Amino acid sequence: QVQLVESGGGLVQAGGSLRLSCAASTRTSSSYAMGWFRQAPEKEREFVAAVNWYGGIKYYADSVQGRFTISRDNAKNTVYLQMNSLKPEDTAVYYCAARSGGATKTALYDYWGQGTQVTVSS
Repeated sequence: QVQLVESGGGLVQAGGSLRLSCAASTRTSSSYAMGWFRQAPEKEREFVAAVNWYGGIKYYADSVQGRFTISRDNAKNTVYLQMNSLKPEDTAVYYCAARSGGATKTALYDYWGQGTQVTVSS
């Protein structure tokens, strides 16, 4: 089992940046694909970004392409989401996820973090 803990959320002005971190409880997470999802009130959870276990394959939602960057540091058991040029519509709870298979844009992940709130004001 893998425990995931997100951090780095907060309040930021539109156009600003935030860097989210997701720390895994075990080194075995280095063999997992990792993803970021988000959920706004009254909306379904949506895909944001994903990276495979070695970092060579990355996917992004169209809505964040060019603004967000997913990366990972397996030595630190951590995955990051660098968010630039933030927009009010990026406001949501952001969740980190892990799966033993390949990276995917679907919600078919095995483990989920507790989420961290990101609020973008205008």
